[in-house]
Amino acid sequence: MVTDPYDKEPIAPSSEDEPGQGVLSMADLLKEEETSGFKSLKRGEITEGSIMQVDRESIMVDVGSKTEGVVPSHEMRSLTAEDLAEMHVGDPILVYVLQTENQEGQIVLSVDRATGERGWRSLQQRFEAQEIFEAEVVGYNKGGLLVNIEGVRGFVPTSQALGLRGDAAEEGAEGVSDDRFGEWIGKTQRPNIIEINRRRNRLILSERAAHQEWRAQQKERLLSELQEGSIRTGTVTSIRPFGVFVDLGGADGLIHLSELSWGRNTEPEEVVKVGDDIDVFILKVDPETKKIALSLRRARPEAWEQVIEKYDVGQRIRGTITKLTNFGAFAHIEGPVEGLIHISELADRRITHPKEVVKEGDVLTLKIVRVERDRHRVGLSLRQAVDELEAEDRGSVRRTIEALRDESLDRAPTLGDAYREQLRQGESRDRSRYDAEDDEA
Repeated sequence: MVTDPYDKEPIAPSSEDEPGQGVLSMADLLKEEETSGFKSLKRGEITEGSIMQVDRESIMVDVGSKTEGVVPSHEMRSLTAEDLAEMHVGDPILVYVLQTENQEGQIVLSVDRATGERGWRSLQQRFEAQEIFEAEVVGYNKGGLLVNIEGVRGFVPTSQALGLRGDAAEEGAEGVSDDRFGEWIGKTQRPNIIEINRRRNRLILSERAAHQEWRAQQKERLLSELQEGSIRTGTVTSIRPFGVFVDLGGADGLIHLSELSWGRNTEPEEVVKVGDDIDVFILKVDPETKKIALSLRRARPEAWEQVIEKYDVGQRIRGTITKLTNFGAFAHIEGPVEGLIHISELADRRITHPKEVVKEGDVLTLKIVRVERDRHRVGLSLRQAVDELEAEDRGSVRRTIEALRDESLDRAPTLGDAYREQLRQGESRDRSRYDAEDDEA
């Protein structure tokens, strides 16, 4: 075991060495210390002093005591030649008290230990607060990376370093070349501390744990910020058979296959690739499961204006129900144009959820009741479309009955006669269309 050469304090001379001198009590000594204005230093104390002299062999420091302090060369190895050149008389300097008095009567100080001790104390606070901070990579060994934080050397195992071996980093350090390790020297990581032991000079850090903690914090923030119906920019992080994951800045959302494109049977790789920055539509945010549903097709309005020019408010169109929500049902009209059937426009009666009236995949006749060009929104109504169709059907039946009355019938026409006549006329129109198509062929 290596002993500290500064462990032993010099023995003060006894009163017997100086005959005739009175013996001062401890109280007198303390009183004298207080009235003198000098500081009483203890071994192991960290204090700030003022530089009196600087050279390559030592630094003389005024620490406010009766005698000056000295930093020997072997206790200032952490200072570079540039650091020494920038030091001037009168500059403040932080030092660690190694010995309160040496044989020359000087206080022996250390810059290296002051830096290290201050660093350990700061790191202990960061560990307790689980703080994430920056650390520069200064070296490596077969197990991982060496980093420097406030003068203290820490260790980041390969399994805890992001990007060192990609997804394989969790398997250990075997197979990581020196060149791969060497690429990290001089770079900055953002780890947190997972183990600290000052007595054993042990400091273990993890960039992976810090990243996971940061992601968790960002996800909580995003879940509280995101609003359904808004558009956000994200980065494609992975592509799966069931959809695409997009990083929204700390949390991933999922674009299901059905929400990638308006076209059918579209492969994800045909639409996006990993690393793409894309705008996505926030479909649903679930705070309980912490899941975010996204849509790419609803966030692409390029052709919206061109398509909507074909339609007018009051016009009846065919639409396909694509999604049900608590407040209504979305229906795809054409291309990127989609409309919302508010729950109040689904039926004449009061309903609590759209699923009582429609389901996804239904193809229905709908009426356009509103077009908001600035917000790229279309309001639709199933209730009004149904009412109009029923009214038209009743009017058509009445007109057919009136026409039959004009014909030579031996009795008054009935509703059955009217429906049969309408059916006959429809079949006649179909035959005429088929005959025309045959002629063209």
